Amino acid sequence: MKIKEILTILEEMAPLAYAEDFDNVGLLLGNQNDEAKGILVCHDALENVVDEAITKKCNLIVCFHPIIFSGLKKITGKNYVERAVSKAIKNDIAIYAVHTAFDNHKHGVNKIFCDALGLINTKILVPKQNFIQKLITYTIPENVEELRNALFDAGAGKIGNYEDCSFNSKGIGTYMGNEDSNPEIGERFEFVESEELKVEVTFEKHLQNKILKALFTNHVYEEVAYEIYELQNSHQNIGLGMIGELEKPMNENEFLSFVKNKMQCGGIRHSALLGKPIKKVAVLGGSGSFAINNAKQASADIFLTADLKYHNFYEAENQLILADIGHFESERFIKNYIVDFLMKKIPNFAIIFSEENTNPVKYL
Repeated sequence: MKIKEILTILEEMAPLAYAEDFDNVGLLLGNQNDEAKGILVCHDALENVVDEAITKKCNLIVCFHPIIFSGLKKITGKNYVERAVSKAIKNDIAIYAVHTAFDNHKHGVNKIFCDALGLINTKILVPKQNFIQKLITYTIPENVEELRNALFDAGAGKIGNYEDCSFNSKGIGTYMGNEDSNPEIGERFEFVESEELKVEVTFEKHLQNKILKALFTNHVYEEVAYEIYELQNSHQNIGLGMIGELEKPMNENEFLSFVKNKMQCGGIRHSALLGKPIKKVAVLGGSGSFAINNAKQASADIFLTADLKYHNFYEAENQLILADIGHFESERFIKNYIVDFLMKKIPNFAIIFSEENTNPVKYL
């Protein structure tokens, strides 16, 4: 099996189009046409993890955090990034990162976080913006079913829990061809009034080329009239963080102890307790201070995240509890999910769970 075949499976799990613009995801090192010998799944592709891959004869490392985040101008081994990259290159080891592509997936980082805590009725906390587009086109009634189905097959018409969604309205189209035209209805230089259907479908913007290919391939007109708009609608199934509910409310200290045990935290820093039961829980794996207002607006009783600074805790404003459980801790079960996913997709292949603990934070 070639590495590029595994990359296709990884993109099914975490589409790269879901990643944030600032991020660096996908294949960071290596040749996708190389034959894959084994996959090592880790949290951070550090030098000791590359050593582990060498020992375990894996030439593809699948990591959560990208080891190359910003541009490298030199690779001289002067820091932990350069040492890991240099060793991987020297040993023909490819590195693939999922990071925010997996953060934004509805079954990704934050769903894993929610499941670890047993939360129910979960939904996205910070829905992705500027990600939905609308196609409007016009065709004759005889062509509409074939065209619409082709657009659906290309990924259009998916809204929340529904598929094959479209809006269709009747109207009269007019046109007149010239000497170079080959009209489907009427003749050259003839003014034509024809019954047409206006078809409207939404789609995720990264599918635009695929949608347009389906449109042009399955439309009967010589000249296809169409319009594409970017919508301001948020995408309810793609985004950062999640909010859910405990099956039974817990008191604050009981819940914090529960989280510390479940997520194996070295400690939890939190804002003032409010003396209220915890029922509604917002989570965001990794650095989540930017979503404090989203947690408030969602009426969360507590927001679990990481990397909160001193002044962030003031932002609780006695409206909720802010709890920093640790960056690594909030993402600790991601490796398990990736390994399980890959083992289901390629059961007869060497997929290895990294035994290296790459958490840089230690507790006294």
